[in-house]
Amino acid sequence: MADTVLVLTTNDAAGLLSMGEAVALTEEAFRDFGRNRAQVLPRRRLTLPQEGDGERRWFWMNVIPGAVPCHGVAAIRLDAAQTAFPLHGDGRRQVFRGDVSGFVLVWDLATRALLGIVHDHAVSALRVGATSAVAAKYLAPEHAETLGVIGAGKQAEAQVEALCSVRPSIRRVKVYSPTPSSRARFADTIGARLNVNTTAVESAENCVRGAQVVVTATNSSDPVLLGRWLEAGSHVIGIVSGSRFDMRREHDDEVIRRSDLVVVNLREQITLDEQPELISPIRKGYIAMDSIYEVGELCIGKAPGRTGASQITTHNNNTGMGIQFASLCKRVIELGRARGLGTELPMELFISRRSGGEVQSP
Repeated sequence: MADTVLVLTTNDAAGLLSMGEAVALTEEAFRDFGRNRAQVLPRRRLTLPQEGDGERRWFWMNVIPGAVPCHGVAAIRLDAAQTAFPLHGDGRRQVFRGDVSGFVLVWDLATRALLGIVHDHAVSALRVGATSAVAAKYLAPEHAETLGVIGAGKQAEAQVEALCSVRPSIRRVKVYSPTPSSRARFADTIGARLNVNTTAVESAENCVRGAQVVVTATNSSDPVLLGRWLEAGSHVIGIVSGSRFDMRREHDDEVIRRSDLVVVNLREQITLDEQPELISPIRKGYIAMDSIYEVGELCIGKAPGRTGASQITTHNNNTGMGIQFASLCKRVIELGRARGLGTELPMELFISRRSGGEVQSP
């Protein structure tokens, strides 16, 4: 083990970890979690109201811890930002004003040593995309050919890359964003990078119709996907992890009502945050909490996965989990060290040495 703590910025870490390896590591972590070996504490968010430039804003802090024995590490994601919810022509949007500060701290389970600190944006879209891909391995139609994407940002790009990695049968991608230039740029970028026929379309409904896999990856606070658009046999993915604070959602209640199987990352997060996309259909009786499975249960065969060609399945990628950050950032740190990237800091700054059987008093 190195005697330094490696700090990797977003620029340092960019492109180090491939999507294929990220998917494999994420599945291993969720399998460990499904077997009750890996552990997490549910994500917690702290929000404090602030005033600025005539717009209501909040100081926003994210805390996400977890440990993955199969990878020998524990991690915590900590980030702070300023968030606001301005109105646009098509509804509310969540935006983060100004600079943000976010880090993933990774510890070795055996030695308690801090291995490294990774800027969280280096792996944020990667770990969300990889988690969607893990669930899609078990839930998406095996020979899906058309993917509909609502959203045209970095998260949407990672979703497409991840889903194509586990469903190489996908040959067509349709993308919708309310901004024509954004969806056109996305179509050009994804088409060239992944060698798939990518088309920008003029409505969310057009994007969904005829797609066997549908993913929403927007900053919208109001539904952009309506359940009545879904076709039999489709797999649906949503990545907004809203709460009682922001009340964000991308899917209406009909998506859950029409779904034959619903999977989330962490059930506990649904009630802890009163997540609107899930708690609303639960309260309406469209689904029972004990009928919702977790990704970890899919990975160990405790959840059934897709069992019929006409089933509509939904993966609500409903929260970040420390096991994602622990597994991916450990590997990013290893790759960064091997390539001589980042900034090395003395280990002595981050550890308290004890000798002669010294113990800590209560």
